[in-house]
Amino acid sequence: MYEVLDLYNEPYNALFPVVCFDEKSKQLLGDARKPIPLKPGGVLKVDYEYKRNGTCNIFVAVEPKAGKHHIKVTDYRKREDFAVFMKWLIEERYSDATKVRIVLDNLNTHFEKSLYETFTKREAKKLLKKIQFVYTPKHASWLNMAEIEINIMDKECLDRNIESKKELEREIKIGCDQNNKEERKINWSFTRQKADKKLSKYYVS
Repeated sequence: MYEVLDLYNEPYNALFPVVCFDEKSKQLLGDARKPIPLKPGGVLKVDYEYKRNGTCNIFVAVEPKAGKHHIKVTDYRKREDFAVFMKWLIEERYSDATKVRIVLDNLNTHFEKSLYETFTKREAKKLLKKIQFVYTPKHASWLNMAEIEINIMDKECLDRNIESKKELEREIKIGCDQNNKEERKINWSFTRQKADKKLSKYYVS
């Protein structure tokens, strides 16, 4: 926990950015019946029945102090998908960085092994040279600011039926582009001192 909190407390450095990463599964649901359109002073009326159209995965990365947001929709969240997203993040979004510190949880795909299984040994080593994985403690994923990003994304554009991957990608791109345009940052206020005050009774001496 201290490692993550100290990382968040560091001053911004574009050469060593801190990027929070997480993922979310989204069920694709279509309307069984056409909704009744909005009327002045009324609300959209949607039938309770829906059609299941499978699921998609959403990879989310946010650089809180720079207001940078990076989101990709994939069919799956396998090791290969994680590795490909990391490659895109490093080569396309942080090509000028010396090292990217990535905060993430301990899901079984979130390790160096995924890159070695997906790319050649040489390519994996080249990518990992620019990556430092910083893991949140088990049962403490709330320390990852990517969860804040996902919660906001849910409220702003995903809290409704979305029937296709194409529609999901479109909705997410609109929100992500707006966030990047406005450089929306996350102001993290939970410090090491607050952790000691709030959680010290649970520490093992």
